[in-house]
Amino acid sequence: MASSPSPSDGQLVLRADAESQLSSLIFDLSQRVQAAMENMLKMTNEIDQNSAGITEEIEKCKESGLERKRTIEEEKERFQKAAFTVLDMLNNREIS
Repeated sequence: MASSPSPSDGQLVLRADAESQLSSLIFDLSQRVQAAMENMLKMTNEIDQNSAGITEEIEKCKESGLERKRTIEEEKERFQKAAFTVLDMLNNREIS
């Protein structure tokens, strides 16, 4: 006589199947989370590299701007001296 599974055996089979599906789902989810974390890490590294490059460019531009400012200030002083010299010459002509 063939014995049919008892209701508790059927429930055990269903529970084992549900646990297997749940384990598979959790494994798949953990794989996706791990892949997402790796992608975020890559993006963070790229952002850090780009940020360092941008910071370096900003510093170069700052230095260049300061150098231009110094050059302009020096030229301004030379032009002012020349203008004062010309004014002095014109004033001395008028006085003589």
